[in-house]
Amino acid sequence: MFGFPYFITTLVVLAILLLLSMFRILREYERGVIFLLGRFYRVKGPGLIIVVPIIQQMVRVDLRTLVMDVPTQDVISRDNVSVRVNAVIYFRVVDPERAVIHVENYLEATSQLSQTTLRSVLGQHELDEMLSERDQLNSDIQKILDKQTDAWGIKVANVEIKHVDLDESMVRAIARQAEAERSRRAKVIHALGEQEASEKLLSAAQTLSQQPQAIQLRYMQTLTEIAGQNSHTIVFPLPVDMFSQLGDILKKPDIKEPEQKAGS
Repeated sequence: MFGFPYFITTLVVLAILLLLSMFRILREYERGVIFLLGRFYRVKGPGLIIVVPIIQQMVRVDLRTLVMDVPTQDVISRDNVSVRVNAVIYFRVVDPERAVIHVENYLEATSQLSQTTLRSVLGQHELDEMLSERDQLNSDIQKILDKQTDAWGIKVANVEIKHVDLDESMVRAIARQAEAERSRRAKVIHALGEQEASEKLLSAAQTLSQQPQAIQLRYMQTLTEIAGQNSHTIVFPLPVDMFSQLGDILKKPDIKEPEQKAGS
């Protein structure tokens, strides 16, 4: 007689708990993928939603941008240099339905795909390209990942190669190469300087040859500069034209006076 009211009370309590469990709250960056008796029903959220217990199940999906660290990968470049490369990937879910239905675990799938893509793309480039063209490599990897993860409802926003580790022997070889390149540039710059100096000297010589007085003025200026130095040695520069004129005089034949006639 007393068992019936307790049974009714239990049923009421269970009904209230069941009714309360129907209500779910999803944040602004969350979506709920609803399955009705195992079949996809719809995507709900954000805010307050109703999920009927037993016959409906919900899978929460985060729509925020996720940052995934790609583990260090051993890569052999196209010029047969072994390097260790790691990277970071920024991606987010744009289609919760496909992210839940088309792939078992989109986080693990994206991680494994990023590792294989990183090795395959970097293996097609030489070491110098890995070190100097990172922006282009990042763009190539991002495009490949974005294309392959599109079927999973994933959008790869950016890929950044963080570090490229080299062996000590390769580091020394690169240092020697850089030193040789600097030496080559220094020699080229020195040769260009000599060429420009010779052109300026030629122009100056042509200008001075037009006015002989300009050479004398330059000669006097040179003497003034030498006299202003604190030195016990005095140098008198002589123009080269003076020696040429002296040589011309010496080369002239001697002029003999005509012999006087006898008896004059």
